[in-house]
Amino acid sequence: MAEKVELSEMIRELRAQLTAAAADGAHEALKFDLGPIEIEVTVAVTKEGGANGKVRFWVVEAGGNGKYATSETQRISLTLQPTMTGPGGTATTARISGAEVDGER
Repeated sequence: MAEKVELSEMIRELRAQLTAAAADGAHEALKFDLGPIEIEVTVAVTKEGGANGKVRFWVVEAGGNGKYATSETQRISLTLQPTMTGPGGTATTARISGAEVDGER
């Protein structure tokens, strides 16, 4: 079975990739505003028992059965609106820029 990835870890990696893309294009003449990001994932929900129990969302590989039964998974859609922290802590529109990479859409 593939390694489990928490939903928060997936979003953290997405943030890191977008931050790297913005830094790579910081000095490019052509810039792109980053619009809403729509993500659809299948997650397995687990709940740990006890007084400090937590609910966790694990991203499930498409088509993977693993130990999760179909009835224990949920499909969720998230729309993220990326912003950058500007001078004085104000939120500004995120921008991505850089040279086109082969296969990029």
